[in-house]
Amino acid sequence: MRIVEHRLPDGVPLERGAALGRAGREDVRDGVGRYLAHYALAGVPEATARRVARASAEALAAWAPDLAAEAEGTAKGAGVDPAELALLYARTEILATLPREAPECSAVVVLPPDGPPRTLQTWDWVADVAPVGWILRGTGPDGLGFATFTEPGMPGKIGVNAAGVGCHFNILRHESDATGADGVPVHAVARRVLDTATTLDEAIEVARSATVSASTVLTVATVDGQAAALELSPAGVGVVRPEDGVLLHTNHFLDPVLATGEACDAGSTTYARLEHLRAQRPALRAAGEQGARPLARAACGDAGAGAPICAVPSATAGPTERWETLLTVSLDLAGPAVVGLPGSPAVLETTAPTRWALN
Repeated sequence: MRIVEHRLPDGVPLERGAALGRAGREDVRDGVGRYLAHYALAGVPEATARRVARASAEALAAWAPDLAAEAEGTAKGAGVDPAELALLYARTEILATLPREAPECSAVVVLPPDGPPRTLQTWDWVADVAPVGWILRGTGPDGLGFATFTEPGMPGKIGVNAAGVGCHFNILRHESDATGADGVPVHAVARRVLDTATTLDEAIEVARSATVSASTVLTVATVDGQAAALELSPAGVGVVRPEDGVLLHTNHFLDPVLATGEACDAGSTTYARLEHLRAQRPALRAAGEQGARPLARAACGDAGAGAPICAVPSATAGPTERWETLLTVSLDLAGPAVVGLPGSPAVLETTAPTRWALN
């Protein structure tokens, strides 16, 4: 996956979005085509995809008018209809209409006795759908700077802000998903955490303020040593706290109430990945004060590149099931900076990651 850096200029949302759209025109237009093809292969009728995208855009406009205006500007700058761009930023909501989907992402937060939390995430997706990723920098409505890794045309995903608040992003599935198709896009919720929250409590308030139609967990850590996994679903928001200084999350619900509505595909590796990470707790705690590379090494354990958190597509997998680890991301909350490298955590053994600071 190729990483491209963009900055949202200061100014009114419509104009800053238009500047981004012009700068990323080819990526946005290519992304629309790739996602439409993916939806069709996965079994989502185009009419359904467009209906959900439209409803998600309307929900975004009601919940965060500035982000909706930025999206409209991005579409116009890229030369696509705003309804086409919504097919990108509502991709989680669109895929939630399917009876099954096998998301594969793993997140780790370690809270050392001294110093800020250390974090790590694998971002696993289909390479043919996401050949390009964006590092997007900008400022929120109150002037709070942020940097986020995201996909072209999407407002945010994994990132950190100037207040030292970091956010990781994993997909979940709940039986309440898509009972209505009018939810706020979860990628916009992640962006709102990054561009407004200065504390964990404020991040939780953001998560609870959004009515969603697709489930997601935002694993939030703050430079002052706090962390929680915010499990979003149409049935409500669960807050999962660290255990013994470590917070782990894959792709199933851990909140005891929301877990009763778990709808993760039976073929997912989410349970095996979580058990693997739990077995690495001592190594993760020991690596917690040493940076991204030791943390990645500890997360893989003795299995190295063969660890279950390193997603490799099966030779027999269909085109919509070729999940692989496209990016490994760590958040430097004190920097603050996004630290990452295309590929699995095992790649960090031999290759230094890239730092994307806010400025």
